[in-house]
Amino acid sequence: MLKISHLKKSFGGVVATNDVSMHFEKDSLSAVIGPNGAGKTTFFNLISGVFPPDSGSILLDGQEIVGLSSNRIVHMGVGRAFQVAKLFKTLTVEESLRAALMSPMGKSASLRGRFPLAATRDRAYEVMEQLNLQRKAQVVSGNLSHGDQKLLDLALALVLQPKLLLLDEPIAGMGPEEREQMIETVYALWKKGGMTVVLIEHDMEIVFRIAQKIYVLSYGKLLAEGTAEQIRINPQVIEAYLGRPKEVHP
Repeated sequence: MLKISHLKKSFGGVVATNDVSMHFEKDSLSAVIGPNGAGKTTFFNLISGVFPPDSGSILLDGQEIVGLSSNRIVHMGVGRAFQVAKLFKTLTVEESLRAALMSPMGKSASLRGRFPLAATRDRAYEVMEQLNLQRKAQVVSGNLSHGDQKLLDLALALVLQPKLLLLDEPIAGMGPEEREQMIETVYALWKKGGMTVVLIEHDMEIVFRIAQKIYVLSYGKLLAEGTAEQIRINPQVIEAYLGRPKEVHP
């Protein structure tokens, strides 16, 4: 589904992504983990076309997407939710989703108009109901709680029906109850089928609970990959990310 081969990206003298190769199967749920500065967000930026890699290949369903614009990559079925929600702060929840739907149609100039396409309203409410946001439809996005802003950011990624969903720390800044609700929502969306999900997450308990496969980045390089059990006991991962186990003396 998504095949990344020998991906490299440097910023000046800093190597952010160093010869990274990964393969995400269709309809899988995977996690990319690593300490701060490991290159995780850069990795997502390369996939979504925010900037091009220095070298390497990114194949989406066998088609090369390196060099394509972010908009073109979205149109090919890649959705992304961000660590810090990127919203239309002055639009309501409904308007935001309808705007996202209309943008590919070249109608973004009508964002403050009446949204003439009835289909955009139907799709907007379909996604709002999936995420339990329908009661917030007429709330201005900038006035939403942090948790609801994260849900709206997820809704904006979902509204165009992506086949690949990239989630950059979907529970960042949430309280315990909101975190659990968000992860349950993400897991339910994935279980429904028809979508490959890749998430970046620091909460190891959640990663170990839901991810089928885990990739570990460290200093821009792929350190390890495997199931939750394989990653949990990997000595390199314990040292680089989870921390060395404390020695117990008699």
